[in-house]
Amino acid sequence: MAGAPGGPVRSAAARGTNGLADGDEPEHLLLVEDDPGDALLIEEFLADTGLRIRLTWARTIARALELLADGERPACVLLDLHLPDSQGLDGLSTMLAAAPQAAVIVLTGLSEAQAGLAAVGVGAQDYLLKGQLEPEWLGRAIRYAVQRKQVELSAAALQAGRLRAEENARLERGLLPRPLVSGDRLDVVTRYRPSRMHALLGGDFFDVVETADGAVHAVIGDVAGHGAAEAAMGVCLRVAWRSFVLAGLSGPPLIEMLERLLLAERADNEAFVTLTSITLTPDRRAARVVRAGHPGLLLRDGAGEVTLVETAGGIALGMMPGLGEWPEERVAMPPGSGLLLFTDGLFEGLTGPEGQRLDLSGLLVLARRRAGLPAEEFVDALIAGAEAASAEHGGLADDVAVIHLGWRPS
Repeated sequence: MAGAPGGPVRSAAARGTNGLADGDEPEHLLLVEDDPGDALLIEEFLADTGLRIRLTWARTIARALELLADGERPACVLLDLHLPDSQGLDGLSTMLAAAPQAAVIVLTGLSEAQAGLAAVGVGAQDYLLKGQLEPEWLGRAIRYAVQRKQVELSAAALQAGRLRAEENARLERGLLPRPLVSGDRLDVVTRYRPSRMHALLGGDFFDVVETADGAVHAVIGDVAGHGAAEAAMGVCLRVAWRSFVLAGLSGPPLIEMLERLLLAERADNEAFVTLTSITLTPDRRAARVVRAGHPGLLLRDGAGEVTLVETAGGIALGMMPGLGEWPEERVAMPPGSGLLLFTDGLFEGLTGPEGQRLDLSGLLVLARRRAGLPAEEFVDALIAGAEAASAEHGGLADDVAVIHLGWRPS
């Protein structure tokens, strides 16, 4: 038999064109069989099946595992149930775990049909009786086994995708709630654009709440990282922020409480959160702003001018537990003005031939070009402009959350 045990064997060249693969590379089959005579017979049968197969032979489960660890990825495994280091279904269970992408067909003796059925029940795609092997039956079994395995993997991937979509929807409802405001005194525009690079939502979150005294509170934040854990932490902080605000807390004491919550809930001691929390005063003349490691905000006045506002701020929550200080500053809001809060995904896209960041200065230029638009159109145009500016480098790489707040005319 060509090739050493446990190494590649000559390809079983196709006599026709109806192979498993459409490309030039043959499918890979791993044969785990301790009897050289049986292995040689199977190789000869494979040569007569019309399949293009690159055959690798291993005499033991241990050797098969070594080949898999070295990068072998067979489409199909022919597995003898009786090997020097494995008897019965134990070897099958080991192989199914080691090569989950492969279709496994077990080989049994004539008197062991029940063992073959049991193997199928455990997870094998099929079983073959050694004494009844024929090239036609072997080729058909391999084709069908691989096809069934591909359908099985596709179904599993589809189900996993469906579960991810459901999880995304639940997380999104928690991260991106409806503003809790009364009447039509306030003009609120919110947007969330997920990153194209991540399957799950990131940790960007926002909320808007009006309290009984007529003040309007808003928060926008970003949990470092992407994935379910970060999104869940964002939901936790957003819900806590709303609860604290409705309980009468605001300003620096509110930020301190959020950091305490973060420290108690985070699983990673290096996890941190940036956020901006603002309060629009009931007299409509100002906003009180507290920033924790978060970028500044844009102020649109009634004349269509846009300025970047960077109030004094403190460090991100969780960066230096217990040592943070977050001053609150008052920002005047002329009649007809509005505030734009955003996460860093809006300005961290790469632009230009050299791939420099758009940055806050570039975002300000984009905003001034669109300053005369109504609030909703302004927000959409700004996000589209940032996306277009970074299109040459694949678009915006991070999640983007935006809030636009302004008082409507009396």
